[in-house]
Amino acid sequence: MKPTTGEWITKAEADFATAQRESRVRKNPNYDGICFHYQQCAEKYLKARLCEAEIPFGKIHDLVALLEQVLKVEPNWEIFREDLSYLSDFAVAFRYPGESSDKKSAVEARRLCSFFRKTARSSLRLRK
Repeated sequence: MKPTTGEWITKAEADFATAQRESRVRKNPNYDGICFHYQQCAEKYLKARLCEAEIPFGKIHDLVALLEQVLKVEPNWEIFREDLSYLSDFAVAFRYPGESSDKKSAVEARRLCSFFRKTARSSLRLRK
């Protein structure tokens, strides 16, 4: 594994852990933050896969755009298009006034991210 790929994975796992921790908060959980960190986890796993395949990518947060690039080496990841589109909204829109997440969206973000994360980790030959 390339060193930079490993760095992307470390950062992805940190985002996953942060989302998991915040999900356990009983008083005033930050649902926007939870959803953001699940989005970030998926984004960083996409970038890790691109990095490992030596496919250049820009500083973007659009998960579907990153998916388009990854499909060159992971055509089966097409099944994640809808899920990644859902998660992608949490990168920017929900970070500013006008949009807010709730418990239901945080639970859905966790489900979608967890499923994608498992597949990405398998592709990168990481333990589940």
